[in-house]
Amino acid sequence: MEQESNNGPLFVQFTAFRVDPAWRRLAAGARADGREAFARVVEEAAGITSYPYSTIGFKVNADFLLWRKGNDPVAMQEHTSRLLNSGIGVYSEITIQYFGFTRTSTYTRRPTSQEQAIDLEDRQTYLIVYPFSKTTEWYLMSRDARQGMMNEHMRIGHEYEDVRQVLLYTTGLDDQEFIVAYETESLPRFSELVVALRNTEARRYTLRDTPIVTAVHRPLRQALDLV
Repeated sequence: MEQESNNGPLFVQFTAFRVDPAWRRLAAGARADGREAFARVVEEAAGITSYPYSTIGFKVNADFLLWRKGNDPVAMQEHTSRLLNSGIGVYSEITIQYFGFTRTSTYTRRPTSQEQAIDLEDRQTYLIVYPFSKTTEWYLMSRDARQGMMNEHMRIGHEYEDVRQVLLYTTGLDDQEFIVAYETESLPRFSELVVALRNTEARRYTLRDTPIVTAVHRPLRQALDLV
């Protein structure tokens, strides 16, 4: 991933919504209209691409999630406001909001095919998103020492070429320093990758990497129909 668009870094958000139980007590027709109103706001956003997911059964504080990308954080904020004031959005609250920017990696010269997921339009079945931060000791080491540990980290990652990844930078902008998102067709396979990565030397310097969000990619209206 770690690519920049032709107009500069991409701004990317993972926004999870929890729906008020009052929504489910509305008449079926009112809920159908509310889903459609929300879906139109998602689809008609100029300059913003959205990928929908269901989080039901994976998170108790979220019912559906939007992965959005664009060039303008202000436009993304305005879009979020429209969502919260449209249809099912009126009955929803944002419970998880992760965001960051893409940029060129410090440790690789060019992105691998795994890391180009941000540029693809087809999505895999499962999305796993989590924030993470490094310890102070990590940044006080020499660049060569960090590069050596990252080489080991990347070598293991390349053994799982079927798992896509997106890395976002948010240092100084939010409580975490990075957001990493993975796409996979197999949750057990992805779990194997995480275990392997946690056995590397670089793991010593991870300060925090929770809370994790797992979601299932679905067509927009199908994801909303589950709510």
